[in-house]
Amino acid sequence: MQPVLEIYPAAGFGFWPVADVKSFGCLALNGELTAAEAGTAVMSIAKCNDIEPERGDRPSRPVDPLGSFLHGLLTFDDLFAAGGMRVTDSSEGITFLPGCCSGLEDWRDWRKALDGDGHVECGHDPDPLVEVRGDTVRLTVDAERSDSPVMELPVTELRRLTDEAERDLAGFLSVASSWVSEHLPDHRALVTAALARALDMPAPAVGGCSSTPTPPSPRSRR
Repeated sequence: MQPVLEIYPAAGFGFWPVADVKSFGCLALNGELTAAEAGTAVMSIAKCNDIEPERGDRPSRPVDPLGSFLHGLLTFDDLFAAGGMRVTDSSEGITFLPGCCSGLEDWRDWRKALDGDGHVECGHDPDPLVEVRGDTVRLTVDAERSDSPVMELPVTELRRLTDEAERDLAGFLSVASSWVSEHLPDHRALVTAALARALDMPAPAVGGCSSTPTPPSPRSRR
């Protein structure tokens, strides 16, 4: 089980170096990413939220190009990180992938499902389905297909895998914090805090201090 981010196209992007990752493919987030991969992840999360402010909704875009690109990331209360959890059964050759409109910010829904909620929003097209049935979790790759591949595993195993995925997200944020300090030093505190919000994770310490900066507080977009 891996937290994966959908990668936005990098054509024409020049604010910082990015990796040669297939557009709209998936990049697994963890503490082992290279600097270029970390830059690709930050670019994609920023692009997810690069939306024009509505009148009175948020502050106006800054004039400078970099500030304009980061504006949504730094001013939205509710951030979106296209992606989700990828679960692979290598023995059967089955891969469960998040569908369109799924976001990594909702990764904790997996844990809530295991604790009794029973529902995980995984997007559509394909339509992945998670069902908790007693002590077993059933993962259907595409619920719209009668012949869809399916994998089943014990609740205890999926709970362990979810804990590992959380550690991967924490590892990514640690790498991203170091990356931001090098490539976006003037925005380090706010960008690091925004990335943590986008992944619904605690922000790593910035500059040797455990406190997290307070970002702007515009109204939610949702």
